[in-house]
Amino acid sequence: MEKKHRLWVSGFFLFVLFVSPALAETPAGGATADSHAWWFWPMILLIVTFIMGVFAVLGGVGGGVLFVPIISGFFPFHLDFVRGTGLLVALSGALAAGPGLLKMNLASLRLAIPVALIASTCAIFGAMVGLALPTNVIQISLGGTIIGICVLMLTAKKSVLPDVPQADRLSTALRIYGVYQEGSTGQIIDWKIHRTPLGLCLFIIIGVMAGMFGLGAGWANVPVLNLVMGAPLKISVATSKFLLSITDTSAAWVYMNKGCVIPLMVVPSLVGIMLGSLVGVHLLKIAKPTFIRWMVIAILAFAGVKALLKGLGI
Repeated sequence: MEKKHRLWVSGFFLFVLFVSPALAETPAGGATADSHAWWFWPMILLIVTFIMGVFAVLGGVGGGVLFVPIISGFFPFHLDFVRGTGLLVALSGALAAGPGLLKMNLASLRLAIPVALIASTCAIFGAMVGLALPTNVIQISLGGTIIGICVLMLTAKKSVLPDVPQADRLSTALRIYGVYQEGSTGQIIDWKIHRTPLGLCLFIIIGVMAGMFGLGAGWANVPVLNLVMGAPLKISVATSKFLLSITDTSAAWVYMNKGCVIPLMVVPSLVGIMLGSLVGVHLLKIAKPTFIRWMVIAILAFAGVKALLKGLGI
């Protein structure tokens, strides 16, 4: 059963990397790409994003992180449109999860508001810079960033309950603390954070990168909140998801104002990611987390190298 499951997942992996891009770039019957019916590109995008949605859930990553490098690296879409759509893909997942996380008292408004103020402002700046720079420069930077994300996923550690001996002055002044009940044990967790100035400075960089590349920044939010600032892992993950609904909204408006959001790209992408996520949730019960994690890292690494080569014109 396990061997059969791995074969299915490997088949999905090969389809994403080779078959789907080939369908997108190879005109039927030797005709030019412009001769395709209007529904051709949306259909290909729907299929590929559906598979991305499955992998995003199984690999524990946001759909935006997979969307931008894969679509920009293997499909003949302009990078500006891909980034605009990628932000909306990440935003849709955050908006769906945010209210529930707040009701469960896992996403902390006290922690999110100062971070969101900095990250969203910098995301606007990053989006403006990203649209002003030449496409090949952004493509090269995107490739380097994706490879960096792979390294982070390979090396980053997680701490369920970081040891925070004492809250720093800034977090005390901002009253960033909270209490939540751990569902698995029933334990009441009284948490606080430290190294707040360093964490807020890091969110300047995260915000710029989120806006410039159109990536959901959960891959960076969680390590900073958890390992640098000392928030519990569940609080970090939930607050990060809520943060995306603010940060990505700010950057998305810039792309929309510049005309970089096309409904024929956005609609099939959102539908595909959502349907794939529903399937991924069911597959999560039987999937091997380690195998899926390595496969997601392999997809990102391959897409990152492809983006680098595309930016360098190779």
